[in-house]
Amino acid sequence: MAERSCEIPTVHPGNKKNNRKQKSRARVQGRTQKMDKAVVKRTVDKRFACTECNYRTDKNSSLSIHMRTHTGEKPYKCDQCNFSSAQKCNFEQHMNSHTGEKPYMCDKCGYRTGYRSTLALHLTIHTGVRPFKCDQCDYSAAQKCHLAKHMSKHTGYKPYMCEECGYRAAYRSSLSIHMRKHTGVKPFKCDQCDYSTVRKSHLDQHMGKHTGEKRYMCGECGYRTAYRSHLSTHKKTHSDGKPYKCDQCNYSTILKSDLVQHMAKHTGEKPYVCGDCGFRTAYRSALARHKRTHTCGKP
Repeated sequence: MAERSCEIPTVHPGNKKNNRKQKSRARVQGRTQKMDKAVVKRTVDKRFACTECNYRTDKNSSLSIHMRTHTGEKPYKCDQCNFSSAQKCNFEQHMNSHTGEKPYMCDKCGYRTGYRSTLALHLTIHTGVRPFKCDQCDYSAAQKCHLAKHMSKHTGYKPYMCEECGYRAAYRSSLSIHMRKHTGVKPFKCDQCDYSTVRKSHLDQHMGKHTGEKRYMCGECGYRTAYRSHLSTHKKTHSDGKPYKCDQCNYSTILKSDLVQHMAKHTGEKPYVCGDCGFRTAYRSALARHKRTHTCGKP
């Protein structure tokens, strides 16, 4: 049996400096090796290439999902409506519209939504960032798609037409919503009253009456409202401009609807009519006041 050595190794003071150098050199070599591996990883990361376009990815599963954009395959189908999706994450978010689940919450004001993209859009209310700017007016938007929709006001291009009444729209989705006026379909229904509407955004705003939530906030003064349209109107009070001007007198206003009603003074048109007695007026508010004369004293 070999005899164990009990000799204690001698450490020479002069070797400490060399040891530190060796350790430092090892650390540098370790970092260099990691960097080399990172470079190699970057070069081989996207080895799965699409044969239809120049899309590349590092995952075969991602390529399979991408290919559905070319084949049109949508394997994830909703069993409650005709929605289908190429991606599971989009399908899961869609299901929130049926279940009412709202897992995405704003940590600034507590606003909740079923869609990550909707939360991202909501957050721009707090940041005020609107990077997409119109080159023909002072309009700016938080999302590129909103700017594209706005530009149709300048170009006037509206390729989608309703065969029932001749209404034209710049977007297929707008025409689809418009068609519900003819079909009477109001798929978005309130579960707390008998209100129903053709637009989901209208239902979301309506629900604010029940919840008291006022998710739209003015960055200038803190004014809050349950309606995006009310916030847009309010923001105009901070600007000096009144873009809607009458071409027959010096009247101007911040609201297009006010100008339309004002023009009735010149044209004599009275588009608002009472269904009970035939009373006509140029103003929606006047019709609302008039209708109270029919309900006065009634429960």
